[in-house]
This record gives sequence, C-alpha cells and structure tokens, in this order.
Amino acid sequence: MSLRDDHAAAVAGQVGIQRYYRFHSRIYDATRWSFLFGRNALVERVARSLDPSRVLEIGTGTGKNLVQLCRAFPEAAVCGLDISAEMLDVARRKVGRFGERVELIHRPYDGPVSAARSHELVVFSYSLSMINPGWERAIDSAYEDLVPGGHVAVVDFHASPVPAFKRWMDVNHVRMDGHLLPVLQSRFETQDCEVRAAYGGLWQYLTYIGRKP
Repeated sequence: MSLRDDHAAAVAGQVGIQRYYRFHSRIYDATRWSFLFGRNALVERVARSLDPSRVLEIGTGTGKNLVQLCRAFPEAAVCGLDISAEMLDVARRKVGRFGERVELIHRPYDGPVSAARSHELVVFSYSLSMINPGWERAIDSAYEDLVPGGHVAVVDFHASPVPAFKRWMDVNHVRMDGHLLPVLQSRFETQDCEVRAAYGGLWQYLTYIGRKP
C-alpha cells in the first residue's frame, strides 16, 4: 500500500469513528460498563506506584477516566484527547469542576501532542484497538510525548477465539487480533502486564504498564 493509500485509509477510519460516536456519545456511559473491564483498576494500579505531574489520555471519550485521573493525581495537569467533538462535549461537563488544570484537545492522535516530550504518563483506555489504521503510529506518538522514564498505561480488548464475535466487533470499529501487546512490549520496558478472559472466554482484555527507557 502506498503512502497516499495509507493516508486515505486513515482519513476514512477517522471519519467512520466520528460518525459512530456522534450517536454513541449519548448512550456511551449507560451501555459500556458491561464490557469495558479494567478501566478503574488501571488507574488504581498506576496510582499505587507513580505520581506524574503531567498526564495525557488518548481517546478520552466522555471523560470517565479523566475524572479518576484528576482525583488520583490532584496536583497533576491532565490532558484528554479525542477525535469526537460530541464525546468531548460530554467530557467537558464532567471535568469542569477541576478548572484550568484539565485541557481537552479535539484531533486524531497521529502525532505527538507536544514537541517538548513533557508528559510523564500517557493512558489509553479502550482506544488503541479502535485506531485502525494508525494504532502503531499512536503508540509511537505516545513514546514521543513521554519524558525519558515516563510510563504508558493501557487497558483494551486483546483477542477473541470466536470469529463471529470478532466480525461483530469489527463492525463496531474494534480490532481484536492480539496485535497491541507485542508492539507495546517492543517499545517499552514492561512493568505490569496481564491478559484476562471475559464472559467465559468470549474475548480477552489486556492491561499493560510500560516505561520509556
């Protein structure tokens, strides 16, 4: 595939996600609790060992994790990025209580947020598996956004042994091929890694914390 084809595919994927969340922003919090496992536990795991002063969340959605991150790190500047303006509208209402230390950015994560490499923690919560194509670039961007010794924290869908379920998730813009973990492990020094089964093994989800060398 040429660079032009890659770019066209990325743009098409971004447009598809924006359309998807134009509707789902209204029902996201009410419907996703039943299968987005490990989100609370990820923030708790990170907070037990880290105290970052600058935190970036990619795919911040309706702001659920931003609220947790603000509470876990009360002195940190927290930034949430999302491709969906509608999702960010919901997030903005949730994080307003935290004032100016929270910043929201509306854009795809196809490059680092800051040339200063100033973030100490980058969080992906059920977002990497939806960046298709472009998930590898998102991981690279996280690496570039982190200070040396900074950490990436990921919770996401991992894989499924059920082809019909994988096809259904693909309709919902989610890829479940076990593709994220090997690349994360190749880019970062693994600090914590766990793959757990959900709904009797219908699918697996991944929790990963890694350090930038």
